Amino acid sequence: MKQFKTFAAILATSTALAGAAYAECEVTLKSSDTHPDGYPTVEAVKVMGEKLKESTGGRICVEVFHSAQLGEEKDTIEQTKFGVIDLNRVSMGPFNNLIEETKVVSLPYIFRSTDHAHRVLDGEVGQEILAAFEPHGFVGLAYYDGGSRSFYNSQKPITSMGDLAGMKVRVMQSDVFVDMMAALGANATPMPYGEVYSSIQTGVIDGAENNWPSYESSGHFEVAKYYTLDQHLIVPEILVMSKASWDKLSAEDQAAVKAAAAASGPVNRELWAAREKESEAKVRAAGAEVIDNIDKTPFIEAMVPVYEKHANTPKLKSLVERIQAVE
Repeated sequence: MKQFKTFAAILATSTALAGAAYAECEVTLKSSDTHPDGYPTVEAVKVMGEKLKESTGGRICVEVFHSAQLGEEKDTIEQTKFGVIDLNRVSMGPFNNLIEETKVVSLPYIFRSTDHAHRVLDGEVGQEILAAFEPHGFVGLAYYDGGSRSFYNSQKPITSMGDLAGMKVRVMQSDVFVDMMAALGANATPMPYGEVYSSIQTGVIDGAENNWPSYESSGHFEVAKYYTLDQHLIVPEILVMSKASWDKLSAEDQAAVKAAAAASGPVNRELWAAREKESEAKVRAAGAEVIDNIDKTPFIEAMVPVYEKHANTPKLKSLVERIQAVE
């Protein structure tokens, strides 16, 4: 109960500040995001809200709570399931233990490029994964870009898999990512994101892995100047709605929500692409050494045991094969 009281207190304060902005709306959907205001996912949900308000003649509005105002992803997922939060933009990772289909898009090198990821997610496989959310209390609405993650370190350029041998690399707290590093011959070191800069600086770890904007905005490029574009992870983010909130809407309004969410996807992709280019330019201008011509084949081949362990059912194996078959 304490968790919901805390949410209620935050919600009451935020609603008071919002005031008349949503007074004209018959229904105001509360949307959560851990990213800060101005971030591509936050802006995309705002666009969704504008389109939904327009298509419903001002009856339905979306109020976006950014910067983890309603809690971190793990907490907001639970609140969304019970309808305390209506909409939630979250990473796929936290759903891995709840919805097995989400494991597949979290596998290393499952996507050959961002374009490949878009083709998969925009197609039959993407719709199938969205549908897998509903039995668990969520309605999958849209995929958003979260970039591609690559390795960076303070020691040397990584030009081959052998360069990773024995290297201490920070990863997110995920069995898949720990197993990935072991398969590449490195030592995975799970730790909070906020500790990475000082840990590289003091030699506790040799490096980490992340996307261009995170590498740049965190300042990690200052202490780990070697960035290897291997794109081992291209994990999509997802916008979901509480099934409890969804069921309160008419069929017509449900269709309007889906249409507005679908329209927000291309907006997110455009904003993300611009953000990546900006961050890359800053990093290169600062003198970081970018290695972008490595042969990924040995890295991909090393993932066989990771796939065998984490895509270990006929359903998941089939999804892997179908994703790999998309040209």
